[in-house]
Amino acid sequence: MDWNKFKSNGYYRSLTRNIFLTIFIVSIMPMVLVSGIILYQFQTSYHEKVNAHLEELVLKHKQNIDIFLKEKLSDIRFLGEAFNFTQLKDESVLQEILRNLQQEYGPVFVDLGVINSYGLQVAYAGPFKLGMALYATADWFQSAMQTDYFISDVFLGLRGLPHFIITVRKNWMGEQWILRATIDFVAFNNLVENIRIGETGFAFILNREGKFQTTQLLDIMPAKEPYMEFLKKGQGSIDKIHIVEKTGGSGNKNIYVAAFLKEGDWLLVYQQRSRDAFSDFEKALIVTLAIILSGGLGIITTAFILSRKMVDRVVSADQEKEMMNEQIIESGKLASVGELAAGIAHEINNPVAIMVEEAGWIGDLLEEEEFQQGKNLDEFQRALNQIRAQGRRCKEITQKLLSFARKTDSRVQEVNANELIDEIVALSAQRAKYSNVTIETDLQNDLPALHMSQTELQQVLLNLINNALDAMEKQGGTINISSKTVDSSVMIEVTDDGPGIPEANLSRIFDPFFTTKPVGKGTGLGLSICYGIINKLGGQLEVRSTLNKGSVFCVRIPLPEKKDNNLEEPSADSR
Repeated sequence: MDWNKFKSNGYYRSLTRNIFLTIFIVSIMPMVLVSGIILYQFQTSYHEKVNAHLEELVLKHKQNIDIFLKEKLSDIRFLGEAFNFTQLKDESVLQEILRNLQQEYGPVFVDLGVINSYGLQVAYAGPFKLGMALYATADWFQSAMQTDYFISDVFLGLRGLPHFIITVRKNWMGEQWILRATIDFVAFNNLVENIRIGETGFAFILNREGKFQTTQLLDIMPAKEPYMEFLKKGQGSIDKIHIVEKTGGSGNKNIYVAAFLKEGDWLLVYQQRSRDAFSDFEKALIVTLAIILSGGLGIITTAFILSRKMVDRVVSADQEKEMMNEQIIESGKLASVGELAAGIAHEINNPVAIMVEEAGWIGDLLEEEEFQQGKNLDEFQRALNQIRAQGRRCKEITQKLLSFARKTDSRVQEVNANELIDEIVALSAQRAKYSNVTIETDLQNDLPALHMSQTELQQVLLNLINNALDAMEKQGGTINISSKTVDSSVMIEVTDDGPGIPEANLSRIFDPFFTTKPVGKGTGLGLSICYGIINKLGGQLEVRSTLNKGSVFCVRIPLPEKKDNNLEEPSADSR
């Protein structure tokens, strides 16, 4: 197919586009829908999985921190039950108790103190000089005097370091006193800092006022984040795990997972950027999109190739249809020419016969005595001989025309190629003479008969000879037509010593509508129709050409298969 002509044809462009879009849409839509559904379900499932994992993580650490606080409170309660105020006022006893606690639990317990009802620390064991320290105005002391057990928030206090305390209130001789233990902030803070996932996941603890109870890892402002919403939740939500996904004060979308500690006084918060939490999903999404994109490109390529192939076939079918129409027209022309030739032959035959007959009568008259002595007798005899010769010539021409007319039948029959070549050469002889071209033949005598339409073979041979005559009409030359049997086929070659065909045109010479003749002199369908006729018979039409040396058109037509007479004719016994 000539795609340059195709590009200029809006109908075929539109057909290609429509076929391409149909194939593309029909192919891509199921893939997009299925991929979208699968991705949506995968995203939902993955989000649920990540949320469940984070909830489980926070719940586990909430339990660990609560157990840590309860264990330390239990240790202090045990001391309050096991020792009385008098015993614990003895700093040597208090030092021994602290030493045992540190040997058992490590440096979790920093110091111990015994405080009377006036807030005066009457006994102290620890690394700081806090003996006889007065805590009467401290918030934690006032809160501790109101309850049997108390765990404070983290504060700096007299030592200037972050810490929190656990207290047990007891009575001695009608007077209340407090046993106080300081918990190591680093050990407690490590429990929370160990909650790390990914690159941005971390945890911290806030109290009810939104103050940090652990080390602040990032520049977080509780008032601008959703922490306060968690803290505002009622007592009924203390045992629940709360999870939300919001855009934080920094402008990043984060996941927040929160759980209450210490009977609702503290809030454990785990925070992580959403992109970090769902990074595996984003990687899977990128891979999926790459696969979908590759599939889409494959579909586009396939749709493009298929649409072009389908339109190629449509174009070929249209061209074949047009060629068939032209072939029918040419066959009709040949039939009309045949009928016209038959009519002309009959019309010419009558006057020519009368002319020859009259010439014979005049000849008889000249034999009479009165004309024998005439001066111009020889001249009369010469003229009569000329009339007879030209009459015979006219008769031969009309016989050729009648023979041509009889062979314009398109029915399949046995054809003697040599006879047909001789007749066509005779018809083309006059034009060849005017073009100064000599037509020579080299025909195999015992050439087998072909099984085809005589009209079609006439059309092929006439076209090849006329093309050769057109090529040599300016400079003259020789056309040689040969026939022979080669490999179960009849090969007819039409060779000329004309200007030849450029190599660039050889690959297109059989294309429909391709012609090198001037406008109005050729349609570009002759060789294409010849190629179609020979190809339909299962034969081949080939061309070889060299510039300034000439061209050879080779026609190969397969011979009909010989039938087995033993199969065709029944034996005498079977008749």
